Amino acid sequence: MSGEWLMERFADEYAVRPAIVWRDQAHSYEWLVKQTKRFSEQLRLAHLQQRVVSLEADYSPDTVAALFALLGSGCVILPLDPKLPEGKRSEYLEIAQASARIRLYDGHLHAEEQAECEVKHSLLTTLLQEGAAGLVLFSSGSTGKSKAAVHHADRLLQKFRAAGRSKKTIPFMMFDHIGGMNTLLQTLASGGCLYVAEDRSPDAICSLIERHKVEALPTSPTFMRLLLLSGDYMNYDLSSLQVVSCGSEVMPLHTLELWNRQFPAMRTVQAYGMSEIGVLRTRSQSAGSLSFSLADPDTEYRIVDHMLELKSESAMLGYLNAPSPFTEDGWLRTGDEVIVEGDSIRILGRRSEIINVGGEKVYPAEVENVLQQIDNISEVAVSAEPSGITGQLVKATVRLHKEMSSQELRGLIRSYCMERLPFYKIPQKVVVTTEPLINSRMKKIRKPD
Repeated sequence: MSGEWLMERFADEYAVRPAIVWRDQAHSYEWLVKQTKRFSEQLRLAHLQQRVVSLEADYSPDTVAALFALLGSGCVILPLDPKLPEGKRSEYLEIAQASARIRLYDGHLHAEEQAECEVKHSLLTTLLQEGAAGLVLFSSGSTGKSKAAVHHADRLLQKFRAAGRSKKTIPFMMFDHIGGMNTLLQTLASGGCLYVAEDRSPDAICSLIERHKVEALPTSPTFMRLLLLSGDYMNYDLSSLQVVSCGSEVMPLHTLELWNRQFPAMRTVQAYGMSEIGVLRTRSQSAGSLSFSLADPDTEYRIVDHMLELKSESAMLGYLNAPSPFTEDGWLRTGDEVIVEGDSIRILGRRSEIINVGGEKVYPAEVENVLQQIDNISEVAVSAEPSGITGQLVKATVRLHKEMSSQELRGLIRSYCMERLPFYKIPQKVVVTTEPLINSRMKKIRKPD
């Protein structure tokens, strides 16, 4: 039974502690164990054991109990954001070959059978035949088509057996995101408490931190920048916040510098994680550095052709809708280009995002880091644009604080970048938008999904 050791730990060691605070109401570990057992019985009576099912919910006490009940029932679980557009939801359900959709209402599981669904993919059938629980996690799709990663649940859970420090933590990353799943499992396995934020705006997050003296916030560099720009932090007491771990995208140096200047007593940790391998432990070279070392005892790494490759017991089994990214000797090609700096590495960006301007490499994050320093630019996403002369050119899509003419904006960007970037890295095309340049996971969108 997947997660049985967690249930025993919850009941024996953490029973009276608060496990989840939702809508300002605390639910104990004892409650979580009882609700998990209750849901497990509902699954048994509904013949929903050892099935591929979706769990369509955001964080709540019932959602967490349902997750553990499904794991204990040997199900392969597809977590889905309930706000996902119907077309995208149908696509994900089809790719994952889910035979039932599970939603939660008033403390009860509601299952909807999926007609004409047959589990055929070998990764899924193997898990079901073994009676092993699994997880199907889709990548964010911020730079292209989302990929469905299949995980063996026991292998993913194994990394949480060694309990860490118990902390009051906001599960900021979405429930269907590897970062969100990591926060949930790490916090509960260590006897901490999850403080659920139903609103992920800077003001709401700051309010939640102040009200409950939250100690840890795993988030994204994009959200950190939004919080700084909003100024909402000035209206709240955030002194309880001990650590902010940031991952899911490349951290702009300018954002890190501004954050450390504003919150010098707060520890900022660069996390590294992927849907394909989970979130790995890291050790930053220094508070103001973008370089870090991988400190996960169960993970090895190597650099091949400037690209990071990993080998870990927590790695996925494979994709449902894409070719295998594993080498013949079992190393996961991450797709991240890196440079080695002593005993540390620094992430430059996804190889798939690199802009090739006449044979010269341009990393979008590097250009974005410069453009974000221009006062009138609130958001920016840099991507490639086809060019008949250089093959590709640098395109910047920006949101502005105040309107200005296209000519004035292009002149401002050009003059600012001339002193800070080589000519081939300066955006040759600038597009102004009023649409957000971040997705629901607070991650930058560089290409349409």
